Amino acid sequence: MRVLVALGGNAMTAPDGRARVEDQVAAAKVAMASVAELVAEGVDVVLTHGNGPQVGNLLVKNEIAAHVVPPVPLDWCVAQTQATLGFVLMDALDDELRARGVSRATCTVVTRTRVAADDPGFQHPTKPIGRYLSAEEAAVLVEHGETWEDRGARGWRRMVASPEPLEILDAEAVRSLVDAGFVVVANGGGGIPAVLEADGLRGVEAVIDKDLGAAVLAQALDVDVLVVATDVPHAVLRFGTPDAEPVGTVDVRRMRELAAEGHFGSGSMGPKVEAACRFVEQGGTRAVITTLDRILEAVAGDVGTVVVPDSEGDA
Repeated sequence: MRVLVALGGNAMTAPDGRARVEDQVAAAKVAMASVAELVAEGVDVVLTHGNGPQVGNLLVKNEIAAHVVPPVPLDWCVAQTQATLGFVLMDALDDELRARGVSRATCTVVTRTRVAADDPGFQHPTKPIGRYLSAEEAAVLVEHGETWEDRGARGWRRMVASPEPLEILDAEAVRSLVDAGFVVVANGGGGIPAVLEADGLRGVEAVIDKDLGAAVLAQALDVDVLVVATDVPHAVLRFGTPDAEPVGTVDVRRMRELAAEGHFGSGSMGPKVEAACRFVEQGGTRAVITTLDRILEAVAGDVGTVVVPDSEGDA
């Protein structure tokens, strides 16, 4: 069996959201304990991860240093965090595998994701990232070509495009490594966004949704099961109301209907549900949304929100 585990941003920070070096190393150890159990069961595992807090840290450094050096572009920030988080996860997973007497090599692939140059998001950036700044502070970064928006009383915030992921450009490299027996960390943060133009490939200022990128990677690797590991055990209907109800096993048609009814927030659960549906529609056996500590049960389809092909879900 081949499984892709998409680790949410919470898997790489402290429980209170802090992202100091020691917090990230400690969080990686917790996350990789669950992954190591899966590997010990003989499953081929590919890992991808969020990188929001880590990119946020780099953006703060950009802001502080903007008067001295030009800001590092966003595609560079994604590349840097892929490499950094990759080695942190590899170290933690190597330790956990060694403790279990399991011999499996690990590696990280710095991964590019192709997006369309004419994606509507580039004309109207809608994804807010980083911290709030004053108008004067934001003006310095606008001079460097960034788009900032007045968000009212809290100040100005950077706005970037979040284009659709079309193709994982380095999927064949990942596939070759998985086929050779490696546990691979790939496509962190949804991949480094890149467009293919007449004069070649170039990175662009954008962020790709990690879960939507995971669905594209999973299809390219012929993955059997996609596990979206987050900080809640299920997707929930009528979230935050007295009538809240967890979603169990459901076929993809019904999940699409629930999403169309507006049950899943566009900035939180919505992309996870969309990724799960896309994966199953593209031939996956099942996609599971649940907490990190339930990965083993998730692969078996025994916990969480389980999206399956039409006619296989509960009535």
